[in-house]
Amino acid sequence: MVERDTGVAVWRQIGESLAEDIRARRYPPGSQLPTEMALATHYAVNRHTVRRAIGELAQHGLIRIERGRGTFVESSALRYAIGKRTRFTETLRQQGMHGQTAVIDSAVITDATIARHLGLSRQAKVLFVRMRRHAEKNPVSVSDNYFDARRFPDFATLLEETASVSTAFARHGIADYIRVWSRITARLPEADIARLLEQPKVRPILQVEALNADTAGAPLQYTIARFAGDGVELMVSNEDV
Repeated sequence: MVERDTGVAVWRQIGESLAEDIRARRYPPGSQLPTEMALATHYAVNRHTVRRAIGELAQHGLIRIERGRGTFVESSALRYAIGKRTRFTETLRQQGMHGQTAVIDSAVITDATIARHLGLSRQAKVLFVRMRRHAEKNPVSVSDNYFDARRFPDFATLLEETASVSTAFARHGIADYIRVWSRITARLPEADIARLLEQPKVRPILQVEALNADTAGAPLQYTIARFAGDGVELMVSNEDV
């Protein structure tokens, strides 16, 4: 509800209230706002006051007004930077968002192709860790990560404890690491990936295959990450990001 005689215009209070509801995902991207009449009743004001608040939100790009259909929350894509230093938590922090990382599965496997990416022998043991990452409450990516099982035997446990690849590496004395290469493709997700990303199987995803190495160039982590195609905008840069 709004308060009178506070020095803040009523229409501005309504705009700030709606903006907070949008940021909190009470009105998620793409959803329709209540009608002007419904909002006027809710805030106990006239429709003109509500219309001014909505107009201000539209000017700031939070919503769009479609004549004859209603008012809708704009779909905002997360800008995910891929550069020399790609860090999930830092990327979200710069956009005023909080991230969560969860380990879904882990196992020790043998795979000649993956071992080759990590600079290991064909028969070497490789640690597989699947992670899902969220921005606020929205799934952003599902990634399959591979490490030298002999060098990082407890990496899955560290990731569960810290929810941070950088911190887990730091626990092993690796203070910094860099992206060696990235390969980006668009494709349809497998059923389990679509389920984890909470999207239809017919909606394309962005897949990023990548290799991270320590500052001396020794491979550390081979990754295949799948990003929700309509929720993430990948930005490739040569800068430290």
